[in-house]
Amino acid sequence: MGIEQTSSPPDIAPAKGGAVSAGQASAFLAARFGPGIGEVANVGHGEWSVAYAFRCDGAERVIRFGAHQEDFAKDHVAAGYGSPDLPIPAVTETGDAFDGFYAISERAFGGYLDDLDTASMRTLLPRLFAALDAARQVDLSTTTGYGMWGSDGVAPYPSWRAALLDVANDRPTDRTHGWRGRLLASPTGAGPFDEAIGHLPALVDACPEERHLIHGDLLNRNVLVAAGRLTAVIDWGCAMYGDFLYDLAWFLYWQPWYPAWRAIDLRGAAARHHAAIGLDVPNLAERLRCYQVHIGLAAQAYNAFKGEERWAALDATAKRTLAVSRLSR
Repeated sequence: MGIEQTSSPPDIAPAKGGAVSAGQASAFLAARFGPGIGEVANVGHGEWSVAYAFRCDGAERVIRFGAHQEDFAKDHVAAGYGSPDLPIPAVTETGDAFDGFYAISERAFGGYLDDLDTASMRTLLPRLFAALDAARQVDLSTTTGYGMWGSDGVAPYPSWRAALLDVANDRPTDRTHGWRGRLLASPTGAGPFDEAIGHLPALVDACPEERHLIHGDLLNRNVLVAAGRLTAVIDWGCAMYGDFLYDLAWFLYWQPWYPAWRAIDLRGAAARHHAAIGLDVPNLAERLRCYQVHIGLAAQAYNAFKGEERWAALDATAKRTLAVSRLSR
């Protein structure tokens, strides 16, 4: 099914794409679909968008408003990669809204992976690993490049190692341009970042030049779960092409922020899963360490970009990244 693109009705007051209120969302939907859309309820927000649930013609839907059209276009592409093990809601419509964009998708139900207690996370692990396997097995033969890809299936780097090493660059065309200057001006400073990135060239030598589908942000309320299974993997704006272990490293890096998960040996559980399915994963520890350092460097850059409101997070990620990078000595 194709994706329908429309324009925003002209009679709705403008608002910033990621800061659309419930009243504005209701007015927008009433203008688009008529008065019978049912209650409009906020169901969350991310760094770049806000989401509302609604019902239209008996179907449960979610509308998101944001400033970046490409994020919604990537969600539409990613839905084509979905499977029972990797459930991705279909995007049915996108268009202009207010001073940004909107996307309407099928609604999935469940709680957030982030909120699972120890026992529930242990129970979910086989399903989580099955989702990572499904992403690893996606056919990317019509796509090219490494790193963060666009909705055209093109990623900008000629190799996975080049994509990883580029984390140090503050490009004028990047969404978070200016982070380096803010990092230098922050209480944490650039010292921890520069020390950690000094370890990266040696670490990338252990990483294979493989191209798999990577979500790149499997926390932050981007995975819905219910009854011990995944019901939706959403928000593919950070998705990349590269080594599938990156998504596993995401959980390892952020694990200290989730007290209920600290006692779970995620790396050991993953290694046992790989052995059980007959998957050879050479240099597992080195690859996971490399990706954790990369994740931490990218987190520092983003926290610096956000400025004073993220100084504490910047300091915490700087310390975490140094701790991981120093293990390579």
